Amino acid sequence: MATTGTDMSRMREMNQLSIVWALRGHPPSTVTELARRAGLSRPAVDVLVQALVADGWAEVEEPGASSVVGRPARRFRFRATAGHVLGIDIGVHKILVMLSDLEGSLVRTVRRPADPQAAPEARLAAVDGVIDEVLRDAGMTPGDIWAVTVGVTGPVDATGRTTLSTPLPGWHAADPAAHLAARFSCPIQVENDCKLAAVAERWNGAAQDADDIVFLLAGLRTGAGLILDGTLRRGHGGAAGEIGALKAVRWLTAPGHLESCPGIPATAAPGEAAAWVFQAARDGDRGAKAAIRRYTRDLAVGVAALVLALDPQVVVYGGGFSRSADVILDPLRRELAKHCLRLPELRASTLGDESVALGAVRLALDEVDSRLLSDGLAAPAAPRR
Repeated sequence: MATTGTDMSRMREMNQLSIVWALRGHPPSTVTELARRAGLSRPAVDVLVQALVADGWAEVEEPGASSVVGRPARRFRFRATAGHVLGIDIGVHKILVMLSDLEGSLVRTVRRPADPQAAPEARLAAVDGVIDEVLRDAGMTPGDIWAVTVGVTGPVDATGRTTLSTPLPGWHAADPAAHLAARFSCPIQVENDCKLAAVAERWNGAAQDADDIVFLLAGLRTGAGLILDGTLRRGHGGAAGEIGALKAVRWLTAPGHLESCPGIPATAAPGEAAAWVFQAARDGDRGAKAAIRRYTRDLAVGVAALVLALDPQVVVYGGGFSRSADVILDPLRRELAKHCLRLPELRASTLGDESVALGAVRLALDEVDSRLLSDGLAAPAAPRR
């Protein structure tokens, strides 16, 4: 079959992106090392990496003093600081903003509490304040940001809105992408928090070795994010994984077993009540252990439904309650064994409540990659040394 000019152009773009991936996250490398890593010929890599240097995506590391006779091989490194991305978690109780370079290394992270009852305007104003703090501390402006991804609670439709359901007051009418577009000229994505957390766990968390993952966000609210064949699944309307909306699944009422446990101090807030139950269970309190059994029994109904439908390799237990996975995973595993034909691996999140913002960083980096070459995204010139 004849290859068209468009096909050849696309092939060059993909090969050049493969060199970016071969550079990124590695020490300065020679052309031979890059060719081996990218699976391309050495002459082709030599041309591609020179183009990346010319475009500002890579730079040459000058060889130092060496006892090796002859001219040492040049080494190239990825310019991770050519641009930056923002990952933002707009939660019920917190706002978390992460600033990352193009290798995914975090430059600045700021977390601030949020009022659970705040109106959309007030919540977005609080987000603006945290972003301002992050950029100011890093000595950057909105023009230095190449992509922004925002995580919110509730299923997100194609417009970036949570029109189906969300626990954030008045958030159905909020348009965070449009709000942020007033200050950022780069692409802005909005995604569901559970889905972003699933992305983070596969990227840099408990499920790096898996392609089929159910991420379970467990806390005062329960939700799920799905990755199948290595791809985040959103569904036709963005509601994939929202099995908790089915009342028979009992996710809506499951945390109530913890909150109603006898012995909880009357002054304990809802989140503190659950923490008290988990600690009491560690201390051997029979009532606390019974409350956890009732909680995991209800939790297992929805998890088992997802496992039976999707047959994942791994179920990651994350969210606020994941800090107490030591007292939850065993009873949850026993409950799942009653329902599932094949029991997947059950793992505790290693990212905790930072997973949403980290997943947002990963999607923002993916957006930069998608525009890196095909859209002619230009890197600023490297500073002279």
